[in-house]
Amino acid sequence: MLSVATPSVAQTRLIRLMSMPEGHVIHHLAAKLNTHFAGQRLHASSPQGRFAAEAARLDGEQMGVAEAFGKHLFIEFDADDPAHIVYIHLGLIGTLQFEPEAAPRGQVRLRLSDGELAADLRGPQWCRLITEAERGAAVAKLGADPIRDDADPEPIRLKVQRSGRSVGSLLMDQKLFAGVGNIYRAETLFRLGISPFREGKKIRRNEFDSIWADLVGLMKEGVKAARIDTVRPEHTPEAMGRDPRKDDHGGEVYVYRRTGQPCYICGTPIREQVMEGRNLFWCPTCQKG
Repeated sequence: MLSVATPSVAQTRLIRLMSMPEGHVIHHLAAKLNTHFAGQRLHASSPQGRFAAEAARLDGEQMGVAEAFGKHLFIEFDADDPAHIVYIHLGLIGTLQFEPEAAPRGQVRLRLSDGELAADLRGPQWCRLITEAERGAAVAKLGADPIRDDADPEPIRLKVQRSGRSVGSLLMDQKLFAGVGNIYRAETLFRLGISPFREGKKIRRNEFDSIWADLVGLMKEGVKAARIDTVRPEHTPEAMGRDPRKDDHGGEVYVYRRTGQPCYICGTPIREQVMEGRNLFWCPTCQKG
């Protein structure tokens, strides 16, 4: 029997702290792909070799459009091959970086290049070549994406208000809120003064509408800035005379990864606990109930 090592407490803590790119990152990458490569014939390769056969089928083909649905990225090519869509999920450690054409560095799963600029994909959870039908099936499993103008939150509201799960759990469910991750979950609930432990069925209609509107505003701004900033003008470092926050995601936030630090509004130490395998951050004073 194959034995599987059980992660240590420290390893488990590290896994929980790792941040999967949220939906704004994927939309930002789709926009960059469209800006630089849409309508061009691209050289597709797999320096690492794990996507070599698929890349060869796309090499020299014209890129159509790149599109994001939640945390899922689809890059369409104008090819006769039924499987002409690259389907990428970055997962926890994946990156898609744009750099001037040069010898690939590290384990590049897929490189798309116009001869001057290269987009290098490293460490994705998956990278697949799929058909239109397969894309449709993948998108059908996702909920409403706050960044997309065609998103319909009404079916999601009905599911939330019938659920006995906590709103903190529901916001992380990609079958409901596509693209929302740990940071936007924590920050939106704080900004609205909603406890992450309240059951979905106890979320009133106006509260759901406020959650959705706040996600739309914050996440669309995140696409433009390529970072997450959630503090209001009166709570910025300049307004409060405090040092800028230093963190991997690079933005100013109220509660995310601020465990034990004073709340910017009431001074209560920010709390943290694990909820369904992910670290949850909240202010017990500003988010009562």
